[in-house]
Amino acid sequence: MTTRSALILGAGVSGLTTAVRLLDAGFSVRVWGKDLPPATTSNVAAAFWYPYQVEPPDRVARWAADSFAVFETLAAQPETGVVRRLAIEIGPPRDRPAWSRVLADYRDAAPDELPPGRARGSAFTSFVIETPRYLPWLIGQIQARGGVVERRAVDDLDAAARAADLVVVCAGLGAAALARDAELSPLRGQLVRVANPGLTRVVVDEEGPEITYIVPRRDDCVLGGSAEPGCYDTAADPALTRAILARCVAIEPRLRGATLLGVDVGLRPCRTSVRLERAADAPARIYNYGHGGAGVTLSWGCAAEVRELAARACPP
Repeated sequence: MTTRSALILGAGVSGLTTAVRLLDAGFSVRVWGKDLPPATTSNVAAAFWYPYQVEPPDRVARWAADSFAVFETLAAQPETGVVRRLAIEIGPPRDRPAWSRVLADYRDAAPDELPPGRARGSAFTSFVIETPRYLPWLIGQIQARGGVVERRAVDDLDAAARAADLVVVCAGLGAAALARDAELSPLRGQLVRVANPGLTRVVVDEEGPEITYIVPRRDDCVLGGSAEPGCYDTAADPALTRAILARCVAIEPRLRGATLLGVDVGLRPCRTSVRLERAADAPARIYNYGHGGAGVTLSWGCAAEVRELAARACPP
């Protein structure tokens, strides 16, 4: 039987996860990325399981559920960088989000789980995915299965398609030019990294005009955030850094005076809904991009759907 070949365009979390799934399905796989970890947008992400700024809700809930199940397994393997965390979502009462249906423990937060002065919120199990560990682990999984990850820029999708039986576009914001998708645009996010003063739970505050979050990792805390539509500026804004620190200290006073380790800016690839489909005019081409602020959260679920589409596009 002839081995089917797949070319993945994009070496962020979506491209790398898709590569693992296609290798497991029997494809030979190459990943081409204009940038490789640690220089991808995925490296900048706070990266905790939380479907944020992404549509459509029913498909998102399914993809998020599939990813949750994988992260639950990976959390038992310290080398992956996946850590189970309690998450507290501060905010007014609302209809229960579709994605919460996958969580057995989604509930109202207890008063002692909320910051001082806050009366309402939800609590649930989440996972923090520490990208400095996790993305190299994914690359190791690809290489262990015989796949190849290369730094290689692509500006002609039709030419790239001639290099393999199947092409999967996981290029994030780069898909705007590569797939000629005028609907794709950046949602700028700025994050602040500080030394962890001993925090162990994720906190997300959606009561203010901007989302605020605290994501404790083993060696640091990622603090956010911002959401600036259409902004391509990747330079850190000092005033925004100060505002993020102030908002996070107001929620968690133990962060006051924490050592500043760095400020990162990432451009989330956003569109009205995730694009995950086979191309109508090129059946051996699959699109998997536009995950907004939920690329890590949806990664395994979207990769599983790509595998199903690939099996139909290139039957064994």
